[in-house]
Amino acid sequence: MARLTRLRSALGPFDFTEAISQLCEDITNRHEAFLHIDMAEVAVSFAQARSRVLHGLQAKLTPMRFEDGALTWRRNGQTWTVQRLYLGKREMKYILTFYLPRFLDQSFQEKMVTILHELYHISPKFDGDIRRFSGRCHVHTHSQQEYDGQMEVFAREYLAMRPPESLYTFLHCGFEELQKRHGEVVGVRIPIPKLIPVKNAARAKLITGNSGSLPGREDRG
Repeated sequence: MARLTRLRSALGPFDFTEAISQLCEDITNRHEAFLHIDMAEVAVSFAQARSRVLHGLQAKLTPMRFEDGALTWRRNGQTWTVQRLYLGKREMKYILTFYLPRFLDQSFQEKMVTILHELYHISPKFDGDIRRFSGRCHVHTHSQQEYDGQMEVFAREYLAMRPPESLYTFLHCGFEELQKRHGEVVGVRIPIPKLIPVKNAARAKLITGNSGSLPGREDRG
């Protein structure tokens, strides 16, 4: 037992957001369906699921722009913009958030599909907007089941490209297993940006005072 304790201590905390960022980086550099994505402008975060049930929200993509990459959106006579988020001097176009422990407690296949599902929501123009399909169901086409079926195809194609196993080995583990191995699971937590009313659309680019910045890493163990 003491030997196992020393092993876990030597491994150190498991950095979830770093691990998932590296996997996403490889996916977007390797698979043609995701080559338009620059992960340097996608902030990766975690949030705590409200319950330990397996069903429910596992991940979500937050676009930092409106349709066609617009900085503002007008509704009911009011113009809105989104809080800006910077990593150093680089502005983020998207926030990719995973809900723990729920995401990690899914099967390996479900985790891969979830990752690709969210990445595929990113606009082919990579302009801060989401990918929009024609018709009323512009987010998932007419069938989310078919959408996820395509993600399963992408997952098989990606794994067939033989990416380094070290990038996705952690997806074979549940949250508690990672916690036992490493002592704790840590990562970056980023609040979801707020909509800000603006009196003049021309001022939108000047609204940087409320911009978020990536906070320090937080214990999720």
